[in-house]
Formats: sequence, C-alpha cells, structure tokens
Amino acid sequence: MEQIIIVLLWFSALSAGIMAGVYFTFSAFGMRSFAELGDEAGARAMQSINRVIVRSAFLPLFFLSTVASGVLVILGLLGFADAKTNAAVAGGLTYMIGMFGVTALGNVPLNNRLDVADPATDEGRALWRDYLLRWPRLNHVRTIACLVAMGLFVMAIVD
Repeated sequence: MEQIIIVLLWFSALSAGIMAGVYFTFSAFGMRSFAELGDEAGARAMQSINRVIVRSAFLPLFFLSTVASGVLVILGLLGFADAKTNAAVAGGLTYMIGMFGVTALGNVPLNNRLDVADPATDEGRALWRDYLLRWPRLNHVRTIACLVAMGLFVMAIVD
C-alpha cells in the first residue's frame, strides 16, 4: 500500500504543478492579452481555446489528477497513509475543491455561456466584458489551490 500512496503522491504533486502552470498562464498574461485584442477577437480566441482544450491532453490530466487526489483523501481518512495522512488529505481536498470544484461550478458555466455567444453582437460583447471580470478571479483561485496542493503533496512525500 505504501508504494501505491507514493506513486499517487508523486503523480498528484506533478500534475498539480502542471495544472498550476496552465492556470498561471491565464492569470499572469493570457486574459490580459485577450482583452487587448478587443472584444470580438478576444472572445473568439477564448472560444477557440475552450473548444480545443477539451480535445487535448489537458482533459485526461484534469480528471486523473482529481481522481488521484480523491483516492489520497480516502486512503488518508482510512488511515493507510500513516505519517503522510494530514498533508495528503489536505492536499487532496485543496485540489478537489479549489481546482476541480471551482472549475466545474465557476469556470465551465462561464465557458459554456461564452461558447454560444456571438462576439460580434452587443450582447456577445457585454458577455465577454463580464467574462473578463469573473473568469480570471476564479482562475486565480485555481492557480493558488494547485500550488498549495502541490506543496502539501510534496510535504507528504518528504515526511
């Protein structure tokens, strides 16, 4: 069981780091770059990213990393992770709530609304401006959650 937990911790730490990097890109400069393109071009660029990302390696990593985090939480709560329990459980919960939960309940609904909008219309432009306010805030939460989870997973590894 110890080997399984170590593999899950390493996978979770590395995948949380990768996800943090993806989200950091949008938080640090991606969304500002889209905003500078103007309403229509920026919205169309984000629509394209949202369509492509679900057909890329991102989606399997998104789900597998969430499952691995959940398994770590369950194993930790069942007492299988001994000294690693607190950090592994905290990392798993942080990841599942701060990354998966925020994405599923916040970012994805905004993405879905943007996907069906026509950025060339007044309504589409208004939706894009609202998106530019709300989506990045949620993304900042995901970025921080991934970084914190990664740190907690590393703490569990070195404990």
